[in-house]
Amino acid sequence: MSSGGYRIAVVGATGQVGTLMLELLRERAFPAREIVAFASERSVGRELDGGLRVRGLSEESIQGFDLALFSAGGGTSGEWAPRFAAAGATVIDNSSRWRMQDDVPLVVAEVNPEAIAAHHGIIANPNCSTMQMVVALKPLQDAAGIERLVISTYQAVSGTGRRAVDELLEQSHALLHDMDIAAPQEYAHQIAFNVLPHAGSFAEGEDHTDEERKLMNETRKILGDPSIRVSATCVRVPVITGHSEAVNVQTRDELSPERARELLLQAPGVTVLDDPAAARYPLAIEAAGSDDVYVGRIRRDPGHERALDMWIVADNLRKGAATNAIQLAELLHQREMLGVQRTRSPA
Repeated sequence: MSSGGYRIAVVGATGQVGTLMLELLRERAFPAREIVAFASERSVGRELDGGLRVRGLSEESIQGFDLALFSAGGGTSGEWAPRFAAAGATVIDNSSRWRMQDDVPLVVAEVNPEAIAAHHGIIANPNCSTMQMVVALKPLQDAAGIERLVISTYQAVSGTGRRAVDELLEQSHALLHDMDIAAPQEYAHQIAFNVLPHAGSFAEGEDHTDEERKLMNETRKILGDPSIRVSATCVRVPVITGHSEAVNVQTRDELSPERARELLLQAPGVTVLDDPAAARYPLAIEAAGSDDVYVGRIRRDPGHERALDMWIVADNLRKGAATNAIQLAELLHQREMLGVQRTRSPA
């Protein structure tokens, strides 16, 4: 690193996660001498908060970066992440494009930070639902192993994007004022005052959504155990920010709720809220704006002697996306792994 810090690109800087990445770079005082915002052609020239002006992607404009933070979708990442890596930057990508590629590490800062050392130019950020869950599962896995997971998610509309948030608010306003609502555009059905057992998309011939497959496959990769059996149902709910999850964890060895609670109280990035008699448990509206993963309702599954039930909540835009990306950048900085990418081969 030069004395003035790193030169950093944020690709997808006008989106929800990209905007938050820019904010977090400032809030966490990441050592940057220059931050350059990239977005689609229609946003080129737009001035962002902080005075940054959006640039377009080209072979010339991507040269000379130490770090590139991507939150621009799989298509953009598939095309431009290898180009940034070839030009010398280390890429941290928030799309699903690289997550399951064998030579691309899939990393959560509190769970498998050692995996970051194996990168060849690109590091993948997990799906938001997977991210928060594995932070809570890691201490349980270390203590007792994990045999099987049964997961139901309750995912906020901000995970789909700003237009989905607008659609929820517009539909809610219309319903509350006895107005006709417009036909849904972002989801297959009305989301206001409704619950959709359909978060993500169904590929042809597939009976699980891509969100459900991400939970299955990414969890195994991050926890480093392909034998873990995972069942997932991903649900979209009329919440703006904050994904919630009901997770049943079947461990290999005996693990009591009391011991699980002790382990989670000591785990990095976890806040335990578990006093249901006093109505104290994780809520999406309270997790919003926080970087922690909140866990509560920790209890024995009466149907299995080695299974626990728990409730996990986190801000899907922060810890579920932007915060982990910045944490990974901080890991690279602490381990003096930035600014040396030009000696590596891109993925």
